[in-house]
Amino acid sequence: MALRHAVLAALLDGEYSGYQLAKAFDIGVANFWHALPQQLYAELSKLEKEGLVEGRQVVQETRPNKRLFRVTDAGRAELEAFAAAVSKPSFIRDDLLVKVQVADRIGTAPVIEQLEERASAAEAKIELLGKLLRQLRGDADEEEFLLRGERIGPYLTCLRGLAFEQEHRGWCLRIAAVLKERQSTHAER
Repeated sequence: MALRHAVLAALLDGEYSGYQLAKAFDIGVANFWHALPQQLYAELSKLEKEGLVEGRQVVQETRPNKRLFRVTDAGRAELEAFAAAVSKPSFIRDDLLVKVQVADRIGTAPVIEQLEERASAAEAKIELLGKLLRQLRGDADEEEFLLRGERIGPYLTCLRGLAFEQEHRGWCLRIAAVLKERQSTHAER
């Protein structure tokens, strides 16, 4: 997947300025695609040149003018072609895993600290994602929303993000506990 597809997907929900798109990425799209605001602005410019999004200037009296972007028919066709293409298998690429792999050879204290920090960060994202899920489904319970909700795509990707963060937090805490236990066992010898 290229950033272009993530941007087009985010713009399907309506017109967004670059700032609003960056906020949407932080809240929802970041579950499956990370991008810096500068990358988003550059991608919007490319997409507009290619005719996949259309921008319009909005004059504001008390603030600087802004540009709002929306997906064009060509952009929608690009997304449809992307959705029909075979997806590549996902993989893990994480420097913390390299550190865990060598922890018993180089010392565990800094690795334990980083595992605990990651677990805390995952906990914060779990809370944020839970709040977002409640906001997306409104008064409906989850099963009702999944059956009858108007737009469930963002909800489904948010569920995946939640499951990822929960598993990641659990793994980090477990591995930190294992390394601590080994540390204390080796200290007793």
